[in-house]
Amino acid sequence: MKLDIKFYDHQTIEDCKYDTDNKEGAFHVGGFYQGKLITVASFCLENNPFFSEGKQYRLRAMVSLEEYRNLGAGRSVVQYGESLIKEKNIRLLWCKGRTAVQEYFSKLGFKPYDAVFGYSPIGPYIIMYKELVK
Repeated sequence: MKLDIKFYDHQTIEDCKYDTDNKEGAFHVGGFYQGKLITVASFCLENNPFFSEGKQYRLRAMVSLEEYRNLGAGRSVVQYGESLIKEKNIRLLWCKGRTAVQEYFSKLGFKPYDAVFGYSPIGPYIIMYKELVK
């Protein structure tokens, strides 16, 4: 399947391929609407030193096509990813989220951790985390 969803407008499709995409434990979830891929989320096994939890997963990237937002597809792919992570008995999921979407991630149950930091050229980010209960 050809992936033609970009994470950021200033990036090419090649820029959206991360070194973590094919590492052991990584997986990707897609959401479809009438056969069209409208949202994707990538998860990888990666510990953040801020958290003491043994093994952790990171929501590495997530995007929904703008014209299909507010359908719940993004929520669905994150929740499905969480269920797969819980099956591995891993209880912490974290991400680096743009502050512009902090409220969205809060609605998904993520909590902010520490202070806002900058990512050039994208802008301000914050680490967010979610404790997963089985």
